[in-house]
Amino acid sequence: MNHKTSKLAFLLVLFIMALNMLPAGAQAEKDILEKMLTAMGGREALSQVKDSKTTGTMDIIQFGLTFPLTIYQKEPDKFRLEMEVEGYRIVQVYDGQKAQVTNPQTGEIIDLPSDQTKGMKKEALGNQAWLEPAKHGITYTYKGEETVDGKKCYVLEQKFPDGDFTTFYIEASTYLPYLARTIGVDASGSRVETENRLTDYRQIGKTIVPFVITINQAGTEYARMTFSEIIYNTGLQDSFFVLK
Repeated sequence: MNHKTSKLAFLLVLFIMALNMLPAGAQAEKDILEKMLTAMGGREALSQVKDSKTTGTMDIIQFGLTFPLTIYQKEPDKFRLEMEVEGYRIVQVYDGQKAQVTNPQTGEIIDLPSDQTKGMKKEALGNQAWLEPAKHGITYTYKGEETVDGKKCYVLEQKFPDGDFTTFYIEASTYLPYLARTIGVDASGSRVETENRLTDYRQIGKTIVPFVITINQAGTEYARMTFSEIIYNTGLQDSFFVLK
């Protein structure tokens, strides 16, 4: 594998780790979760989002790269990512059963390994991960309060049936997710702690969503996703999430 191909592989792993951080219980868990859903626009508004198209840019600080990306999601289990890196167009999809990617150099369709597939499968849940966690075997555990970057936060541990978990820090003053922390595997196969800070919340329709996601690893800023536009309910077809 040449240097450029290795770099692209690293970027794909980093991006999937980032996506796996995005948002997917005892009375305390239920209370915090419901207040968070209200802050995000409310159950009714979130349940009306059937698909979404998100456009923006990804900055990879380590490599000094900036490239465009577009993310598509369709409830309850479809996901597609498109990006162009150094002249290579990369498309990743999850069709509800398997995850695939186009080889950026040959155009060949490749099945993704299980660790990356898991991340895309969870991201494909969209708002269902928040609205109907029990349906998908997701549980929350309240871990108390912590101060992060000077912000008082309620700590919720989100756990999936496969044992994977993400720790969310919900800002007490807004009830919006501020920080998400998880343990993942980097391109070298090593386990690494990743933190995502969710900021620049804006209103889209009746919902409130973050437009900036800053990705830190080992206390260092590695990447940043900045969104320019989010559009709901464009009528995406299931076939759009299948590579041919």
